[in-house]
Amino acid sequence: MVAETVLRPLEEQGGGFVEVNAAPGLRMHLAPSYGKPRNVGQAMVDKLFAHGDDGRIPTVAVTGTNGKTTTARLIAHLFTAQGLRVGMTNTDGVYVNGRQIDSGDCSGPKSARNVLLHPEVDAAVFETARGGILREGLGFDRCQVAVVTNIGAGDHLGMNYITTVEDLAVLKRVIVQNVAPTGYAVLNAADPIVAAMVSACPGKVIYFASDRHHPVMVTHRAQGHRTVYVDGDSIVASEGSWRETIHLRDVPITRNGKIGFQVENVMASVAAAWGVGMPWQTIRRGLSGFVNDSDNAPGRFNIMDYRGATVIADYGHNPDAMRALVQAVDALPGKRRSVVISGAGDRRDEDIREQTVILGAAFDDVILYQDAAQRGRADGEVMALLREGLAGAPRTTHVEEIRGEFIAIDTALSRLQPGDLCLVLVDQVEEALAHLARRCAEAGVAA
Repeated sequence: MVAETVLRPLEEQGGGFVEVNAAPGLRMHLAPSYGKPRNVGQAMVDKLFAHGDDGRIPTVAVTGTNGKTTTARLIAHLFTAQGLRVGMTNTDGVYVNGRQIDSGDCSGPKSARNVLLHPEVDAAVFETARGGILREGLGFDRCQVAVVTNIGAGDHLGMNYITTVEDLAVLKRVIVQNVAPTGYAVLNAADPIVAAMVSACPGKVIYFASDRHHPVMVTHRAQGHRTVYVDGDSIVASEGSWRETIHLRDVPITRNGKIGFQVENVMASVAAAWGVGMPWQTIRRGLSGFVNDSDNAPGRFNIMDYRGATVIADYGHNPDAMRALVQAVDALPGKRRSVVISGAGDRRDEDIREQTVILGAAFDDVILYQDAAQRGRADGEVMALLREGLAGAPRTTHVEEIRGEFIAIDTALSRLQPGDLCLVLVDQVEEALAHLARRCAEAGVAA
């Protein structure tokens, strides 16, 4: 800056800036040729940060077998409702302040670091997958909240020497071990392997479960600790004698509480928001504004209408996901029920078969398709395993095998009558959702 004096405005004295340095030279002040050294760096930092501020932002890590992406998206949405600029990573990409800056599976540490380095991010939400942890760790030293949605029967077992759910739990609990001492782990009390992670947490624990009478919940609540549960038609947050109630009718993603796995995702998200100290008024507003459509949560139980029939698109791809989807679909009306499914080749034979064993008891029509990537399997091998799972199916009466995801979707749509229900388990999420949206739009125009 060029000026006669810094005591008067530049405009009055014809002064101005002639150079701006991204990294100003402090040496002349710290070690002058003559005169008293001045610690100007300290003064600059004191101006930039409040006293006691360490520059950290609220950080939430989410892991589990199912529900990770929806939970991460919902937590990010709640942060946004608080007015914060959110950086989020998940299996769909990297998002900063609502804008996608990277695509693909971005649930690893490299994507997390990119978010933390971004200058505009006020809060971070990371979906944390097993593969990234095995390769490089977490990408952050600690988080304010760690969420473990479930372990259940696991997924990807048999890969990278992870052969049992106990092995998987050791890997998933890494985020719990890295909770800040002042932070919280949000754990599913109804999943014994997840509930046991309490001993690994340096901070406190918030348990969640639909059943408030579950022994883990009762004990934790009796000790005055935080729990989140379902009571009738409401979600309740409890600590000691204090209660906060959120009516399920005000949370669209749960469809009045009918979609059980979405209720669990909401409980986990509410507990995470509570753990970072978010105001309850903000949590309520955020939950009421989160709609589970293909834009907001692609491939996560997206419901569409096709000529009077209900079409649901979901990315579920393991036995636990199939059980949750069947329970959710059973809560919805539908005369004849059909499902379109493929299988990921990198799962164990028994896991691929188990998916259609579950679906064969709940759907009249099953359309099998071979997806784009067989992941090491021979041609037709996955479809053969899926068909084996349908042997002796109690409900399924019609089975078709089709090459190509979009052809399979079109085949299923062509069989639909008003009042029917069709579950499409998508593989190429964005492309399949765009295809479904186009078909539904065309049907609407034709009608």
